[in-house]
Amino acid sequence: MTNTLAIRLAALMGFLAVTLGAFGAHGLKDLLAQNHTTAIWDKAVFYHFIHTVMLFLLAQRRPMPSGPWLSLFVGILIFSGSLYLLAVTNVKWLGAITPVGGLSFLVGWAWLFLRARKLTE
Repeated sequence: MTNTLAIRLAALMGFLAVTLGAFGAHGLKDLLAQNHTTAIWDKAVFYHFIHTVMLFLLAQRRPMPSGPWLSLFVGILIFSGSLYLLAVTNVKWLGAITPVGGLSFLVGWAWLFLRARKLTE
């Protein structure tokens, strides 16, 4: 993956985080309240946004650490994605998928921990 593509995907993820945050607060406000899932939506947006910032920071590195970058990207898709779907549909089994995304986040962060020396040389 090139740095340019990684930056573009990070920017897209940031755009989506802001859009989904606003959509949840305004367009889906009544549905989320009815489902009692506003906190779930907010958690999805929070993790989405935090990890998007990290995607952008990693994309600036040369060479870009593509393994950790991809792990965090997949984490956003699975963790936040499953929570977004759970909040909207109130289908509880979607919560069983969420930890897979959390594990992907953990792998990305651990990978960065293990590569710290290489990233600073």
